[in-house]
Amino acid sequence: MHRSKFATWMSLGCFLVAGAGWAAQEDAKQRVKAVRDLGKGGSGEISRIEPFLSDPDLDVRLEAIKAITDIGTQTSLNPLIKATSDNDSEAQIHATDGLVNFYVPGYVKTGLTAPLRRMGTSIKSRFFETNDQVIDPYIQVRPEVIQALGRLVRGGASLESRANAARATGILRGRQALPDLEQALHSKDTPLIYECLVAIQKIRDPSAGASIIFLVHDLDERVQIAAIETTGLLMYREGSNDLRDALDRSKNMKVKRAALTAIAEIPDEQSHSVYIGYLNNKDDGLREAAAEGLARLKNPDDRTTVEMAFSNERKTGPRLSLAFALVSMGKRDMGEFDPLKYLLDNLNSSGYKGVARPYLTELARDPEVRKAIYPVLQDPTVTKDEKLGLAQILAQSGDRDSVPALETLSRDSDQEVAQEGLRGLKNLRARLP
Repeated sequence: MHRSKFATWMSLGCFLVAGAGWAAQEDAKQRVKAVRDLGKGGSGEISRIEPFLSDPDLDVRLEAIKAITDIGTQTSLNPLIKATSDNDSEAQIHATDGLVNFYVPGYVKTGLTAPLRRMGTSIKSRFFETNDQVIDPYIQVRPEVIQALGRLVRGGASLESRANAARATGILRGRQALPDLEQALHSKDTPLIYECLVAIQKIRDPSAGASIIFLVHDLDERVQIAAIETTGLLMYREGSNDLRDALDRSKNMKVKRAALTAIAEIPDEQSHSVYIGYLNNKDDGLREAAAEGLARLKNPDDRTTVEMAFSNERKTGPRLSLAFALVSMGKRDMGEFDPLKYLLDNLNSSGYKGVARPYLTELARDPEVRKAIYPVLQDPTVTKDEKLGLAQILAQSGDRDSVPALETLSRDSDQEVAQEGLRGLKNLRARLP
Protein backbone atom coordinates (compact mmCIF):
# COMPACT_ATOMS: atom_id res chain seq x y z
CA MET A 1 0.00 0.00 0.00
CA HIS A 2 2.77 2.41 0.89
CA ARG A 3 4.47 1.91 -2.46
CA SER A 4 1.15 2.20 -4.30
CA LYS A 5 0.29 5.49 -2.59
CA PHE A 6 3.77 6.81 -3.29
CA ALA A 7 3.42 5.92 -6.98
CA THR A 8 0.04 7.59 -7.10
CA TRP A 9 1.35 10.81 -5.58
CA MET A 10 4.35 10.75 -7.92
CA SER A 11 2.08 10.35 -10.94
CA LEU A 12 -0.10 13.20 -9.73
CA GLY A 13 3.00 15.38 -9.20
CA CYS A 14 4.25 14.68 -12.70
CA PHE A 15 0.81 15.47 -14.06
CA LEU A 16 0.72 18.75 -12.18
CA VAL A 17 4.23 19.72 -13.36
CA ALA A 18 3.37 18.81 -16.94
CA GLY A 19 0.16 20.75 -16.63
CA ALA A 20 2.00 23.77 -15.30
CA GLY A 21 4.46 23.54 -18.18
CA TRP A 22 1.62 23.30 -20.67
CA ALA A 23 -0.10 26.28 -19.07
CA ALA A 24 3.10 28.33 -19.19
CA GLN A 25 3.57 27.43 -22.85
CA GLU A 26 0.01 28.42 -23.67
CA ASP A 27 0.47 31.64 -21.69
CA ALA A 28 3.59 32.48 -23.72
CA LYS A 29 1.64 31.89 -26.94
CA GLN A 30 -1.00 34.31 -25.72
CA ARG A 31 1.66 36.94 -25.00
CA VAL A 32 3.15 36.44 -28.47
CA LYS A 33 -0.32 36.98 -29.95
CA ALA A 34 -0.81 40.07 -27.79
CA VAL A 35 2.49 41.56 -29.03
CA ARG A 36 1.56 40.78 -32.63
CA ASP A 37 -1.77 42.56 -32.21
CA LEU A 38 -0.11 45.57 -30.57
CA GLY A 39 2.33 45.80 -33.46
CA LYS A 40 -0.55 46.48 -35.82
CA GLY A 41 -1.26 49.68 -33.93
CA GLY A 42 1.86 51.51 -35.10
CA SER A 43 4.30 53.69 -33.19
CA GLY A 44 1.71 54.67 -30.60
CA GLU A 45 1.87 51.12 -29.21
CA ILE A 46 5.64 50.89 -28.77
CA SER A 47 5.43 51.89 -25.11
CA ARG A 48 3.07 48.94 -24.53
CA ILE A 49 5.26 46.52 -26.53
CA GLU A 50 8.53 47.51 -24.85
CA PRO A 51 7.86 45.70 -21.51
CA PHE A 52 7.72 42.41 -23.46
CA LEU A 53 11.44 42.85 -24.23
CA SER A 54 12.00 41.67 -20.64
CA ASP A 55 9.68 38.65 -20.91
CA PRO A 56 11.15 35.38 -19.55
CA ASP A 57 10.18 33.57 -22.78
CA LEU A 58 12.53 34.07 -25.76
CA ASP A 59 9.76 33.73 -28.34
CA VAL A 60 7.88 36.60 -26.72
CA ARG A 61 11.00 38.78 -26.70
CA LEU A 62 11.71 37.98 -30.35
CA GLU A 63 8.15 38.85 -31.31
CA ALA A 64 8.51 42.18 -29.49
CA ILE A 65 11.76 42.95 -31.36
CA LYS A 66 10.11 42.05 -34.66
CA ALA A 67 7.07 44.23 -33.94
CA ILE A 68 9.21 47.23 -32.97
CA THR A 69 11.41 46.72 -36.04
CA ASP A 70 8.37 46.56 -38.34
CA ILE A 71 7.01 49.82 -36.92
CA GLY A 72 10.32 51.37 -37.91
CA THR A 73 10.02 54.93 -36.62
CA GLN A 74 12.45 57.02 -34.55
CA THR A 75 10.68 55.75 -31.44
CA SER A 76 11.77 52.22 -32.38
CA LEU A 77 15.44 52.97 -31.83
CA ASN A 78 15.64 53.16 -28.03
CA PRO A 79 13.79 49.86 -27.47
CA LEU A 80 15.96 48.14 -30.09
CA ILE A 81 19.11 49.51 -28.44
CA LYS A 82 17.79 48.07 -25.17
CA ALA A 83 17.19 44.71 -26.89
CA THR A 84 20.85 44.47 -27.93
CA SER A 85 21.57 43.91 -24.21
CA ASP A 86 19.44 40.75 -24.13
CA ASN A 87 21.42 37.78 -22.84
CA ASP A 88 20.32 35.59 -25.77
CA SER A 89 22.35 35.57 -29.00
CA GLU A 90 19.33 35.32 -31.29
CA ALA A 91 17.65 38.30 -29.66
CA GLN A 92 20.86 40.31 -30.04
CA ILE A 93 21.07 39.39 -33.73
CA HIS A 94 17.47 40.39 -34.45
CA ALA A 95 17.83 43.64 -32.49
CA THR A 96 20.98 44.44 -34.45
CA ASP A 97 19.22 43.82 -37.75
CA GLY A 98 16.32 45.94 -36.54
CA LEU A 99 18.63 48.89 -35.95
CA VAL A 100 20.14 48.54 -39.43
CA ASN A 101 16.65 48.23 -40.89
CA PHE A 102 15.75 51.70 -39.63
CA TYR A 103 18.56 53.23 -41.70
CA VAL A 104 18.38 50.68 -44.56
CA PRO A 105 14.65 49.94 -45.00
CA GLY A 106 14.05 46.34 -46.02
CA TYR A 107 17.30 45.04 -44.53
CA VAL A 108 15.57 42.48 -42.31
CA LYS A 109 13.92 40.98 -45.40
CA THR A 110 17.08 40.72 -47.47
CA GLY A 111 19.92 40.80 -44.93
CA LEU A 112 21.96 38.13 -43.24
CA THR A 113 19.26 36.61 -41.04
CA ALA A 114 16.28 37.05 -43.37
CA PRO A 115 15.50 33.34 -43.96
CA LEU A 116 16.47 32.21 -40.48
CA ARG A 117 14.34 31.79 -37.40
CA ARG A 118 16.56 29.74 -35.12
CA MET A 119 20.14 30.76 -35.87
CA GLY A 120 22.23 27.83 -34.69
CA THR A 121 25.37 27.28 -36.77
CA SER A 122 23.72 27.76 -40.16
CA ILE A 123 24.40 31.50 -40.03
CA LYS A 124 28.18 31.01 -40.12
CA SER A 125 28.52 30.28 -43.82
CA ARG A 126 26.59 33.42 -44.72
CA PHE A 127 29.23 35.70 -43.23
CA PHE A 128 31.40 35.13 -46.28
CA GLU A 129 28.77 36.16 -48.81
CA THR A 130 29.25 39.41 -50.72
CA ASN A 131 28.73 42.31 -48.35
CA ASP A 132 28.99 45.68 -50.09
CA GLN A 133 26.01 47.39 -48.48
CA VAL A 134 26.65 50.76 -46.83
CA ILE A 135 24.52 53.79 -46.03
CA ASP A 136 24.84 57.03 -48.00
CA PRO A 137 27.17 59.65 -46.51
CA TYR A 138 24.34 62.12 -45.90
CA ILE A 139 22.59 59.73 -43.50
CA GLN A 140 23.41 60.49 -39.86
CA VAL A 141 23.30 57.56 -37.42
CA ARG A 142 22.60 58.21 -33.75
CA PRO A 143 25.78 57.72 -31.66
CA GLU A 144 23.92 55.50 -29.19
CA VAL A 145 23.21 53.03 -31.99
CA ILE A 146 26.89 52.69 -32.85
CA GLN A 147 27.80 52.43 -29.16
CA ALA A 148 25.35 49.54 -28.75
CA LEU A 149 26.74 47.75 -31.80
CA GLY A 150 30.30 48.31 -30.58
CA ARG A 151 29.47 46.69 -27.25
CA LEU A 152 28.11 43.66 -29.10
CA VAL A 153 31.18 43.42 -31.34
CA ARG A 154 33.36 43.34 -28.25
CA GLY A 155 31.24 41.10 -26.04
CA GLY A 156 28.06 39.70 -27.59
CA ALA A 157 26.47 36.52 -26.27
CA SER A 158 27.93 34.45 -29.12
CA LEU A 159 30.50 34.74 -31.88
CA GLU A 160 27.61 34.91 -34.37
CA SER A 161 26.03 37.91 -32.66
CA ARG A 162 29.44 39.62 -32.51
CA ALA A 163 30.10 39.02 -36.20
CA ASN A 164 26.60 40.20 -37.10
CA ALA A 165 27.15 43.40 -35.09
CA ALA A 166 30.45 43.94 -36.91
CA ARG A 167 28.66 43.67 -40.23
CA ALA A 168 26.03 46.17 -39.04
CA THR A 169 28.73 48.57 -37.87
CA GLY A 170 30.27 48.60 -41.35
CA ILE A 171 26.94 49.14 -43.08
CA LEU A 172 26.27 52.13 -40.80
CA ARG A 173 29.84 53.51 -41.19
CA GLY A 174 30.23 53.33 -37.41
CA ARG A 175 33.59 54.99 -36.90
CA GLN A 176 32.88 55.38 -33.18
CA ALA A 177 33.04 51.57 -32.84
CA LEU A 178 36.44 51.29 -34.56
CA PRO A 179 38.26 50.39 -31.29
CA ASP A 180 35.77 47.55 -30.77
CA LEU A 181 36.37 46.24 -34.29
CA GLU A 182 40.13 46.43 -33.82
CA GLN A 183 39.94 44.54 -30.53
CA ALA A 184 37.81 41.81 -32.12
CA LEU A 185 40.45 41.24 -34.81
CA HIS A 186 42.42 39.38 -32.14
CA SER A 187 39.72 36.76 -31.65
CA LYS A 188 40.27 33.24 -32.94
CA ASP A 189 37.01 33.20 -34.93
CA THR A 190 37.38 33.53 -38.70
CA PRO A 191 33.87 34.90 -39.50
CA LEU A 192 34.20 37.55 -36.78
CA ILE A 193 37.66 38.64 -37.98
CA TYR A 194 36.45 38.73 -41.58
CA GLU A 195 33.38 40.85 -40.78
CA CYS A 196 35.52 43.27 -38.75
CA LEU A 197 37.90 43.70 -41.70
CA VAL A 198 35.04 44.39 -44.11
CA ALA A 199 33.56 46.90 -41.65
CA ILE A 200 36.92 48.68 -41.36
CA GLN A 201 37.07 48.87 -45.16
CA LYS A 202 33.71 50.64 -45.19
CA ILE A 203 34.60 53.06 -42.41
CA ARG A 204 37.83 53.97 -44.28
CA ASP A 205 39.70 55.47 -41.33
CA PRO A 206 43.44 55.36 -42.21
CA SER A 207 44.34 55.15 -38.52
CA ALA A 208 43.14 51.52 -38.51
CA GLY A 209 45.96 50.39 -40.79
CA ALA A 210 48.34 49.49 -37.98
CA SER A 211 45.74 47.28 -36.32
CA ILE A 212 45.16 44.99 -39.30
CA ILE A 213 48.61 44.50 -40.82
CA PHE A 214 49.38 41.35 -38.77
CA LEU A 215 46.55 39.58 -40.60
CA VAL A 216 48.22 40.01 -44.01
CA HIS A 217 49.99 36.73 -43.24
CA ASP A 218 46.95 34.93 -41.78
CA LEU A 219 46.66 31.23 -42.61
CA ASP A 220 43.00 31.54 -43.63
CA GLU A 221 42.81 32.64 -47.27
CA ARG A 222 39.64 34.71 -46.82
CA VAL A 223 41.02 36.59 -43.85
CA GLN A 224 44.40 37.10 -45.51
CA ILE A 225 42.87 38.50 -48.71
CA ALA A 226 40.50 40.76 -46.75
CA ALA A 227 43.43 42.07 -44.69
CA ILE A 228 45.49 42.71 -47.83
CA GLU A 229 42.58 44.53 -49.46
CA THR A 230 42.00 46.62 -46.33
CA THR A 231 45.67 47.59 -46.14
CA GLY A 232 45.46 48.91 -49.70
CA LEU A 233 42.13 50.69 -49.27
CA LEU A 234 43.43 52.47 -46.17
CA MET A 235 46.65 53.31 -48.08
CA TYR A 236 48.68 52.09 -45.11
CA ARG A 237 52.16 52.85 -46.41
CA GLU A 238 53.90 51.17 -43.47
CA GLY A 239 52.39 47.88 -44.66
CA SER A 240 54.03 48.00 -48.09
CA ASN A 241 56.78 45.54 -47.18
CA ASP A 242 54.23 43.02 -45.89
CA LEU A 243 52.24 43.37 -49.10
CA ARG A 244 55.34 42.89 -51.21
CA ASP A 245 56.24 39.82 -49.18
CA ALA A 246 52.76 38.35 -49.80
CA LEU A 247 53.11 39.06 -53.52
CA ASP A 248 56.53 37.48 -53.80
CA ARG A 249 56.09 34.45 -51.54
CA SER A 250 52.50 33.32 -52.04
CA LYS A 251 51.72 30.60 -54.57
CA ASN A 252 48.01 31.39 -54.28
CA MET A 253 47.00 33.45 -57.31
CA LYS A 254 44.11 35.12 -55.45
CA VAL A 255 46.52 36.31 -52.78
CA LYS A 256 49.02 37.54 -55.37
CA ARG A 257 46.32 39.53 -57.22
CA ALA A 258 45.06 41.06 -53.98
CA ALA A 259 48.62 41.96 -52.91
CA LEU A 260 49.54 43.66 -56.20
CA THR A 261 46.21 45.51 -56.26
CA ALA A 262 46.85 46.75 -52.71
CA ILE A 263 50.41 47.82 -53.60
CA ALA A 264 48.93 49.73 -56.56
CA GLU A 265 46.67 51.67 -54.17
CA ILE A 266 49.71 53.01 -52.31
CA PRO A 267 51.56 55.06 -54.96
CA ASP A 268 55.33 54.71 -54.59
CA GLU A 269 58.01 55.18 -57.23
CA GLN A 270 59.89 52.27 -55.67
CA SER A 271 57.09 49.99 -56.93
CA HIS A 272 57.43 51.21 -60.53
CA SER A 273 59.56 48.25 -61.63
CA VAL A 274 57.05 45.86 -60.04
CA TYR A 275 54.21 47.31 -62.12
CA ILE A 276 56.24 47.20 -65.33
CA GLY A 277 57.22 43.62 -64.57
CA TYR A 278 53.61 42.48 -64.25
CA LEU A 279 52.13 44.58 -67.08
CA ASN A 280 52.46 41.73 -69.57
CA ASN A 281 51.82 38.88 -67.14
CA LYS A 282 49.69 36.03 -68.46
CA ASP A 283 47.24 36.46 -65.56
CA ASP A 284 44.48 39.02 -66.27
CA GLY A 285 44.18 40.13 -62.63
CA LEU A 286 47.89 40.82 -62.29
CA ARG A 287 47.91 42.86 -65.53
CA GLU A 288 44.96 44.88 -64.21
CA ALA A 289 46.69 45.60 -60.90
CA ALA A 290 49.94 46.58 -62.65
CA ALA A 291 48.11 49.09 -64.85
CA GLU A 292 46.37 50.55 -61.79
CA GLY A 293 49.75 51.09 -60.15
CA LEU A 294 51.07 52.94 -63.20
CA ALA A 295 47.86 55.00 -63.29
CA ARG A 296 48.46 56.32 -59.80
CA LEU A 297 52.13 57.09 -60.38
CA LYS A 298 51.09 59.29 -63.36
CA ASN A 299 54.58 59.08 -64.87
CA PRO A 300 54.42 60.59 -68.39
CA ASP A 301 57.34 58.40 -69.46
CA ASP A 302 55.07 55.36 -69.10
CA ARG A 303 52.40 56.65 -71.46
CA THR A 304 53.81 55.11 -74.64
CA THR A 305 54.18 51.72 -72.96
CA VAL A 306 50.61 51.84 -71.64
CA GLU A 307 49.20 53.03 -74.99
CA MET A 308 50.79 50.05 -76.71
CA ALA A 309 49.42 47.68 -74.09
CA PHE A 310 45.94 49.26 -74.43
CA SER A 311 46.00 48.75 -78.20
CA ASN A 312 47.13 45.12 -77.91
CA GLU A 313 44.96 44.05 -74.96
CA ARG A 314 41.96 41.86 -75.86
CA LYS A 315 40.51 41.17 -72.40
CA THR A 316 37.98 43.72 -71.10
CA GLY A 317 39.16 43.78 -67.48
CA PRO A 318 42.82 44.60 -68.16
CA ARG A 319 41.82 46.94 -71.01
CA LEU A 320 39.67 48.96 -68.60
CA SER A 321 42.57 49.27 -66.16
CA LEU A 322 44.84 50.43 -69.01
CA ALA A 323 42.21 52.98 -70.04
CA PHE A 324 42.16 54.16 -66.42
CA ALA A 325 45.94 54.58 -66.57
CA LEU A 326 45.88 56.56 -69.81
CA VAL A 327 43.22 58.99 -68.57
CA SER A 328 45.14 59.38 -65.33
CA MET A 329 48.21 60.25 -67.39
CA GLY A 330 46.31 63.06 -69.12
CA LYS A 331 44.56 61.51 -72.14
CA ARG A 332 41.06 62.99 -71.83
CA ASP A 333 39.77 63.07 -75.42
CA MET A 334 36.31 61.69 -76.05
CA GLY A 335 36.75 60.20 -79.51
CA GLU A 336 35.16 56.87 -80.37
CA PHE A 337 38.30 54.86 -79.56
CA ASP A 338 39.67 56.99 -76.72
CA PRO A 339 40.15 55.47 -73.24
CA LEU A 340 37.81 57.86 -71.41
CA LYS A 341 35.03 57.07 -73.87
CA TYR A 342 35.80 53.37 -73.42
CA LEU A 343 35.35 53.68 -69.66
CA LEU A 344 32.06 55.55 -70.04
CA ASP A 345 30.76 53.04 -72.59
CA ASN A 346 31.32 50.23 -70.10
CA LEU A 347 28.85 51.81 -67.69
CA ASN A 348 26.35 50.10 -70.01
CA SER A 349 27.89 46.68 -69.45
CA SER A 350 26.21 44.48 -66.85
CA GLY A 351 29.45 42.57 -66.45
CA TYR A 352 31.88 45.51 -66.24
CA LYS A 353 30.01 48.56 -64.96
CA GLY A 354 31.23 47.56 -61.49
CA VAL A 355 34.80 47.92 -62.78
CA ALA A 356 34.40 51.04 -64.91
CA ARG A 357 32.51 53.02 -62.26
CA PRO A 358 35.20 52.89 -59.53
CA TYR A 359 37.85 53.88 -62.09
CA LEU A 360 35.75 56.84 -63.22
CA THR A 361 35.00 57.75 -59.61
CA GLU A 362 38.71 58.01 -58.89
CA LEU A 363 39.43 59.89 -62.11
CA ALA A 364 36.59 62.35 -61.53
CA ARG A 365 38.42 63.81 -58.54
CA ASP A 366 40.38 65.70 -61.20
CA PRO A 367 38.46 68.84 -62.32
CA GLU A 368 39.79 68.41 -65.86
CA VAL A 369 38.31 64.93 -66.11
CA ARG A 370 34.96 66.23 -64.87
CA LYS A 371 35.03 68.95 -67.53
CA ALA A 372 35.51 66.27 -70.15
CA ILE A 373 32.58 64.26 -68.75
CA TYR A 374 29.92 66.96 -68.31
CA PRO A 375 29.12 67.32 -72.05
CA VAL A 376 28.16 63.65 -72.14
CA LEU A 377 25.05 64.48 -70.12
CA GLN A 378 23.91 66.89 -72.83
CA ASP A 379 24.35 64.30 -75.57
CA PRO A 380 20.93 62.99 -76.77
CA THR A 381 22.45 59.51 -77.17
CA VAL A 382 23.46 59.23 -73.50
CA THR A 383 21.92 56.09 -72.02
CA LYS A 384 20.04 55.52 -68.78
CA ASP A 385 22.89 53.38 -67.40
CA GLU A 386 25.41 56.12 -68.18
CA LYS A 387 23.24 58.69 -66.39
CA LEU A 388 22.87 56.45 -63.34
CA GLY A 389 26.58 55.75 -63.24
CA LEU A 390 27.56 59.41 -63.64
CA ALA A 391 25.15 60.45 -60.87
CA GLN A 392 26.92 58.06 -58.49
CA ILE A 393 30.37 59.10 -59.71
CA LEU A 394 29.75 62.82 -59.32
CA ALA A 395 28.15 62.29 -55.91
CA GLN A 396 31.33 60.67 -54.64
CA SER A 397 34.00 62.68 -56.48
CA GLY A 398 32.38 65.89 -57.65
CA ASP A 399 32.72 69.41 -56.31
CA ARG A 400 30.62 72.55 -56.52
CA ASP A 401 30.98 72.50 -60.28
CA SER A 402 29.08 69.17 -60.25
CA VAL A 403 25.91 70.62 -58.71
CA PRO A 404 24.35 71.78 -62.03
CA ALA A 405 24.94 68.36 -63.62
CA LEU A 406 23.32 66.55 -60.70
CA GLU A 407 20.42 69.01 -60.64
CA THR A 408 19.84 68.24 -64.32
CA LEU A 409 19.83 64.53 -63.60
CA SER A 410 17.43 65.05 -60.67
CA ARG A 411 14.92 66.47 -63.16
CA ASP A 412 15.32 63.66 -65.70
CA SER A 413 12.16 62.25 -67.26
CA ASP A 414 13.17 58.76 -66.11
CA GLN A 415 12.10 58.41 -62.49
CA GLU A 416 14.99 56.12 -61.55
CA VAL A 417 17.54 58.55 -62.98
CA ALA A 418 15.82 61.48 -61.24
CA GLN A 419 15.94 59.68 -57.89
CA GLU A 420 19.63 58.84 -58.35
CA GLY A 421 20.35 62.45 -59.29
CA LEU A 422 18.59 63.72 -56.16
CA ARG A 423 20.41 61.16 -54.02
CA GLY A 424 23.67 62.28 -55.61
CA LEU A 425 22.93 65.91 -54.74
CA LYS A 426 22.31 65.00 -51.10
CA ASN A 427 25.55 63.04 -50.89
CA LEU A 428 27.56 65.73 -52.65
CA ARG A 429 26.22 68.51 -50.41
CA ALA A 430 26.96 66.38 -47.35
CA ARG A 431 30.62 66.33 -48.41
CA LEU A 432 30.99 69.98 -49.42
CA PRO A 433 32.31 72.40 -46.77
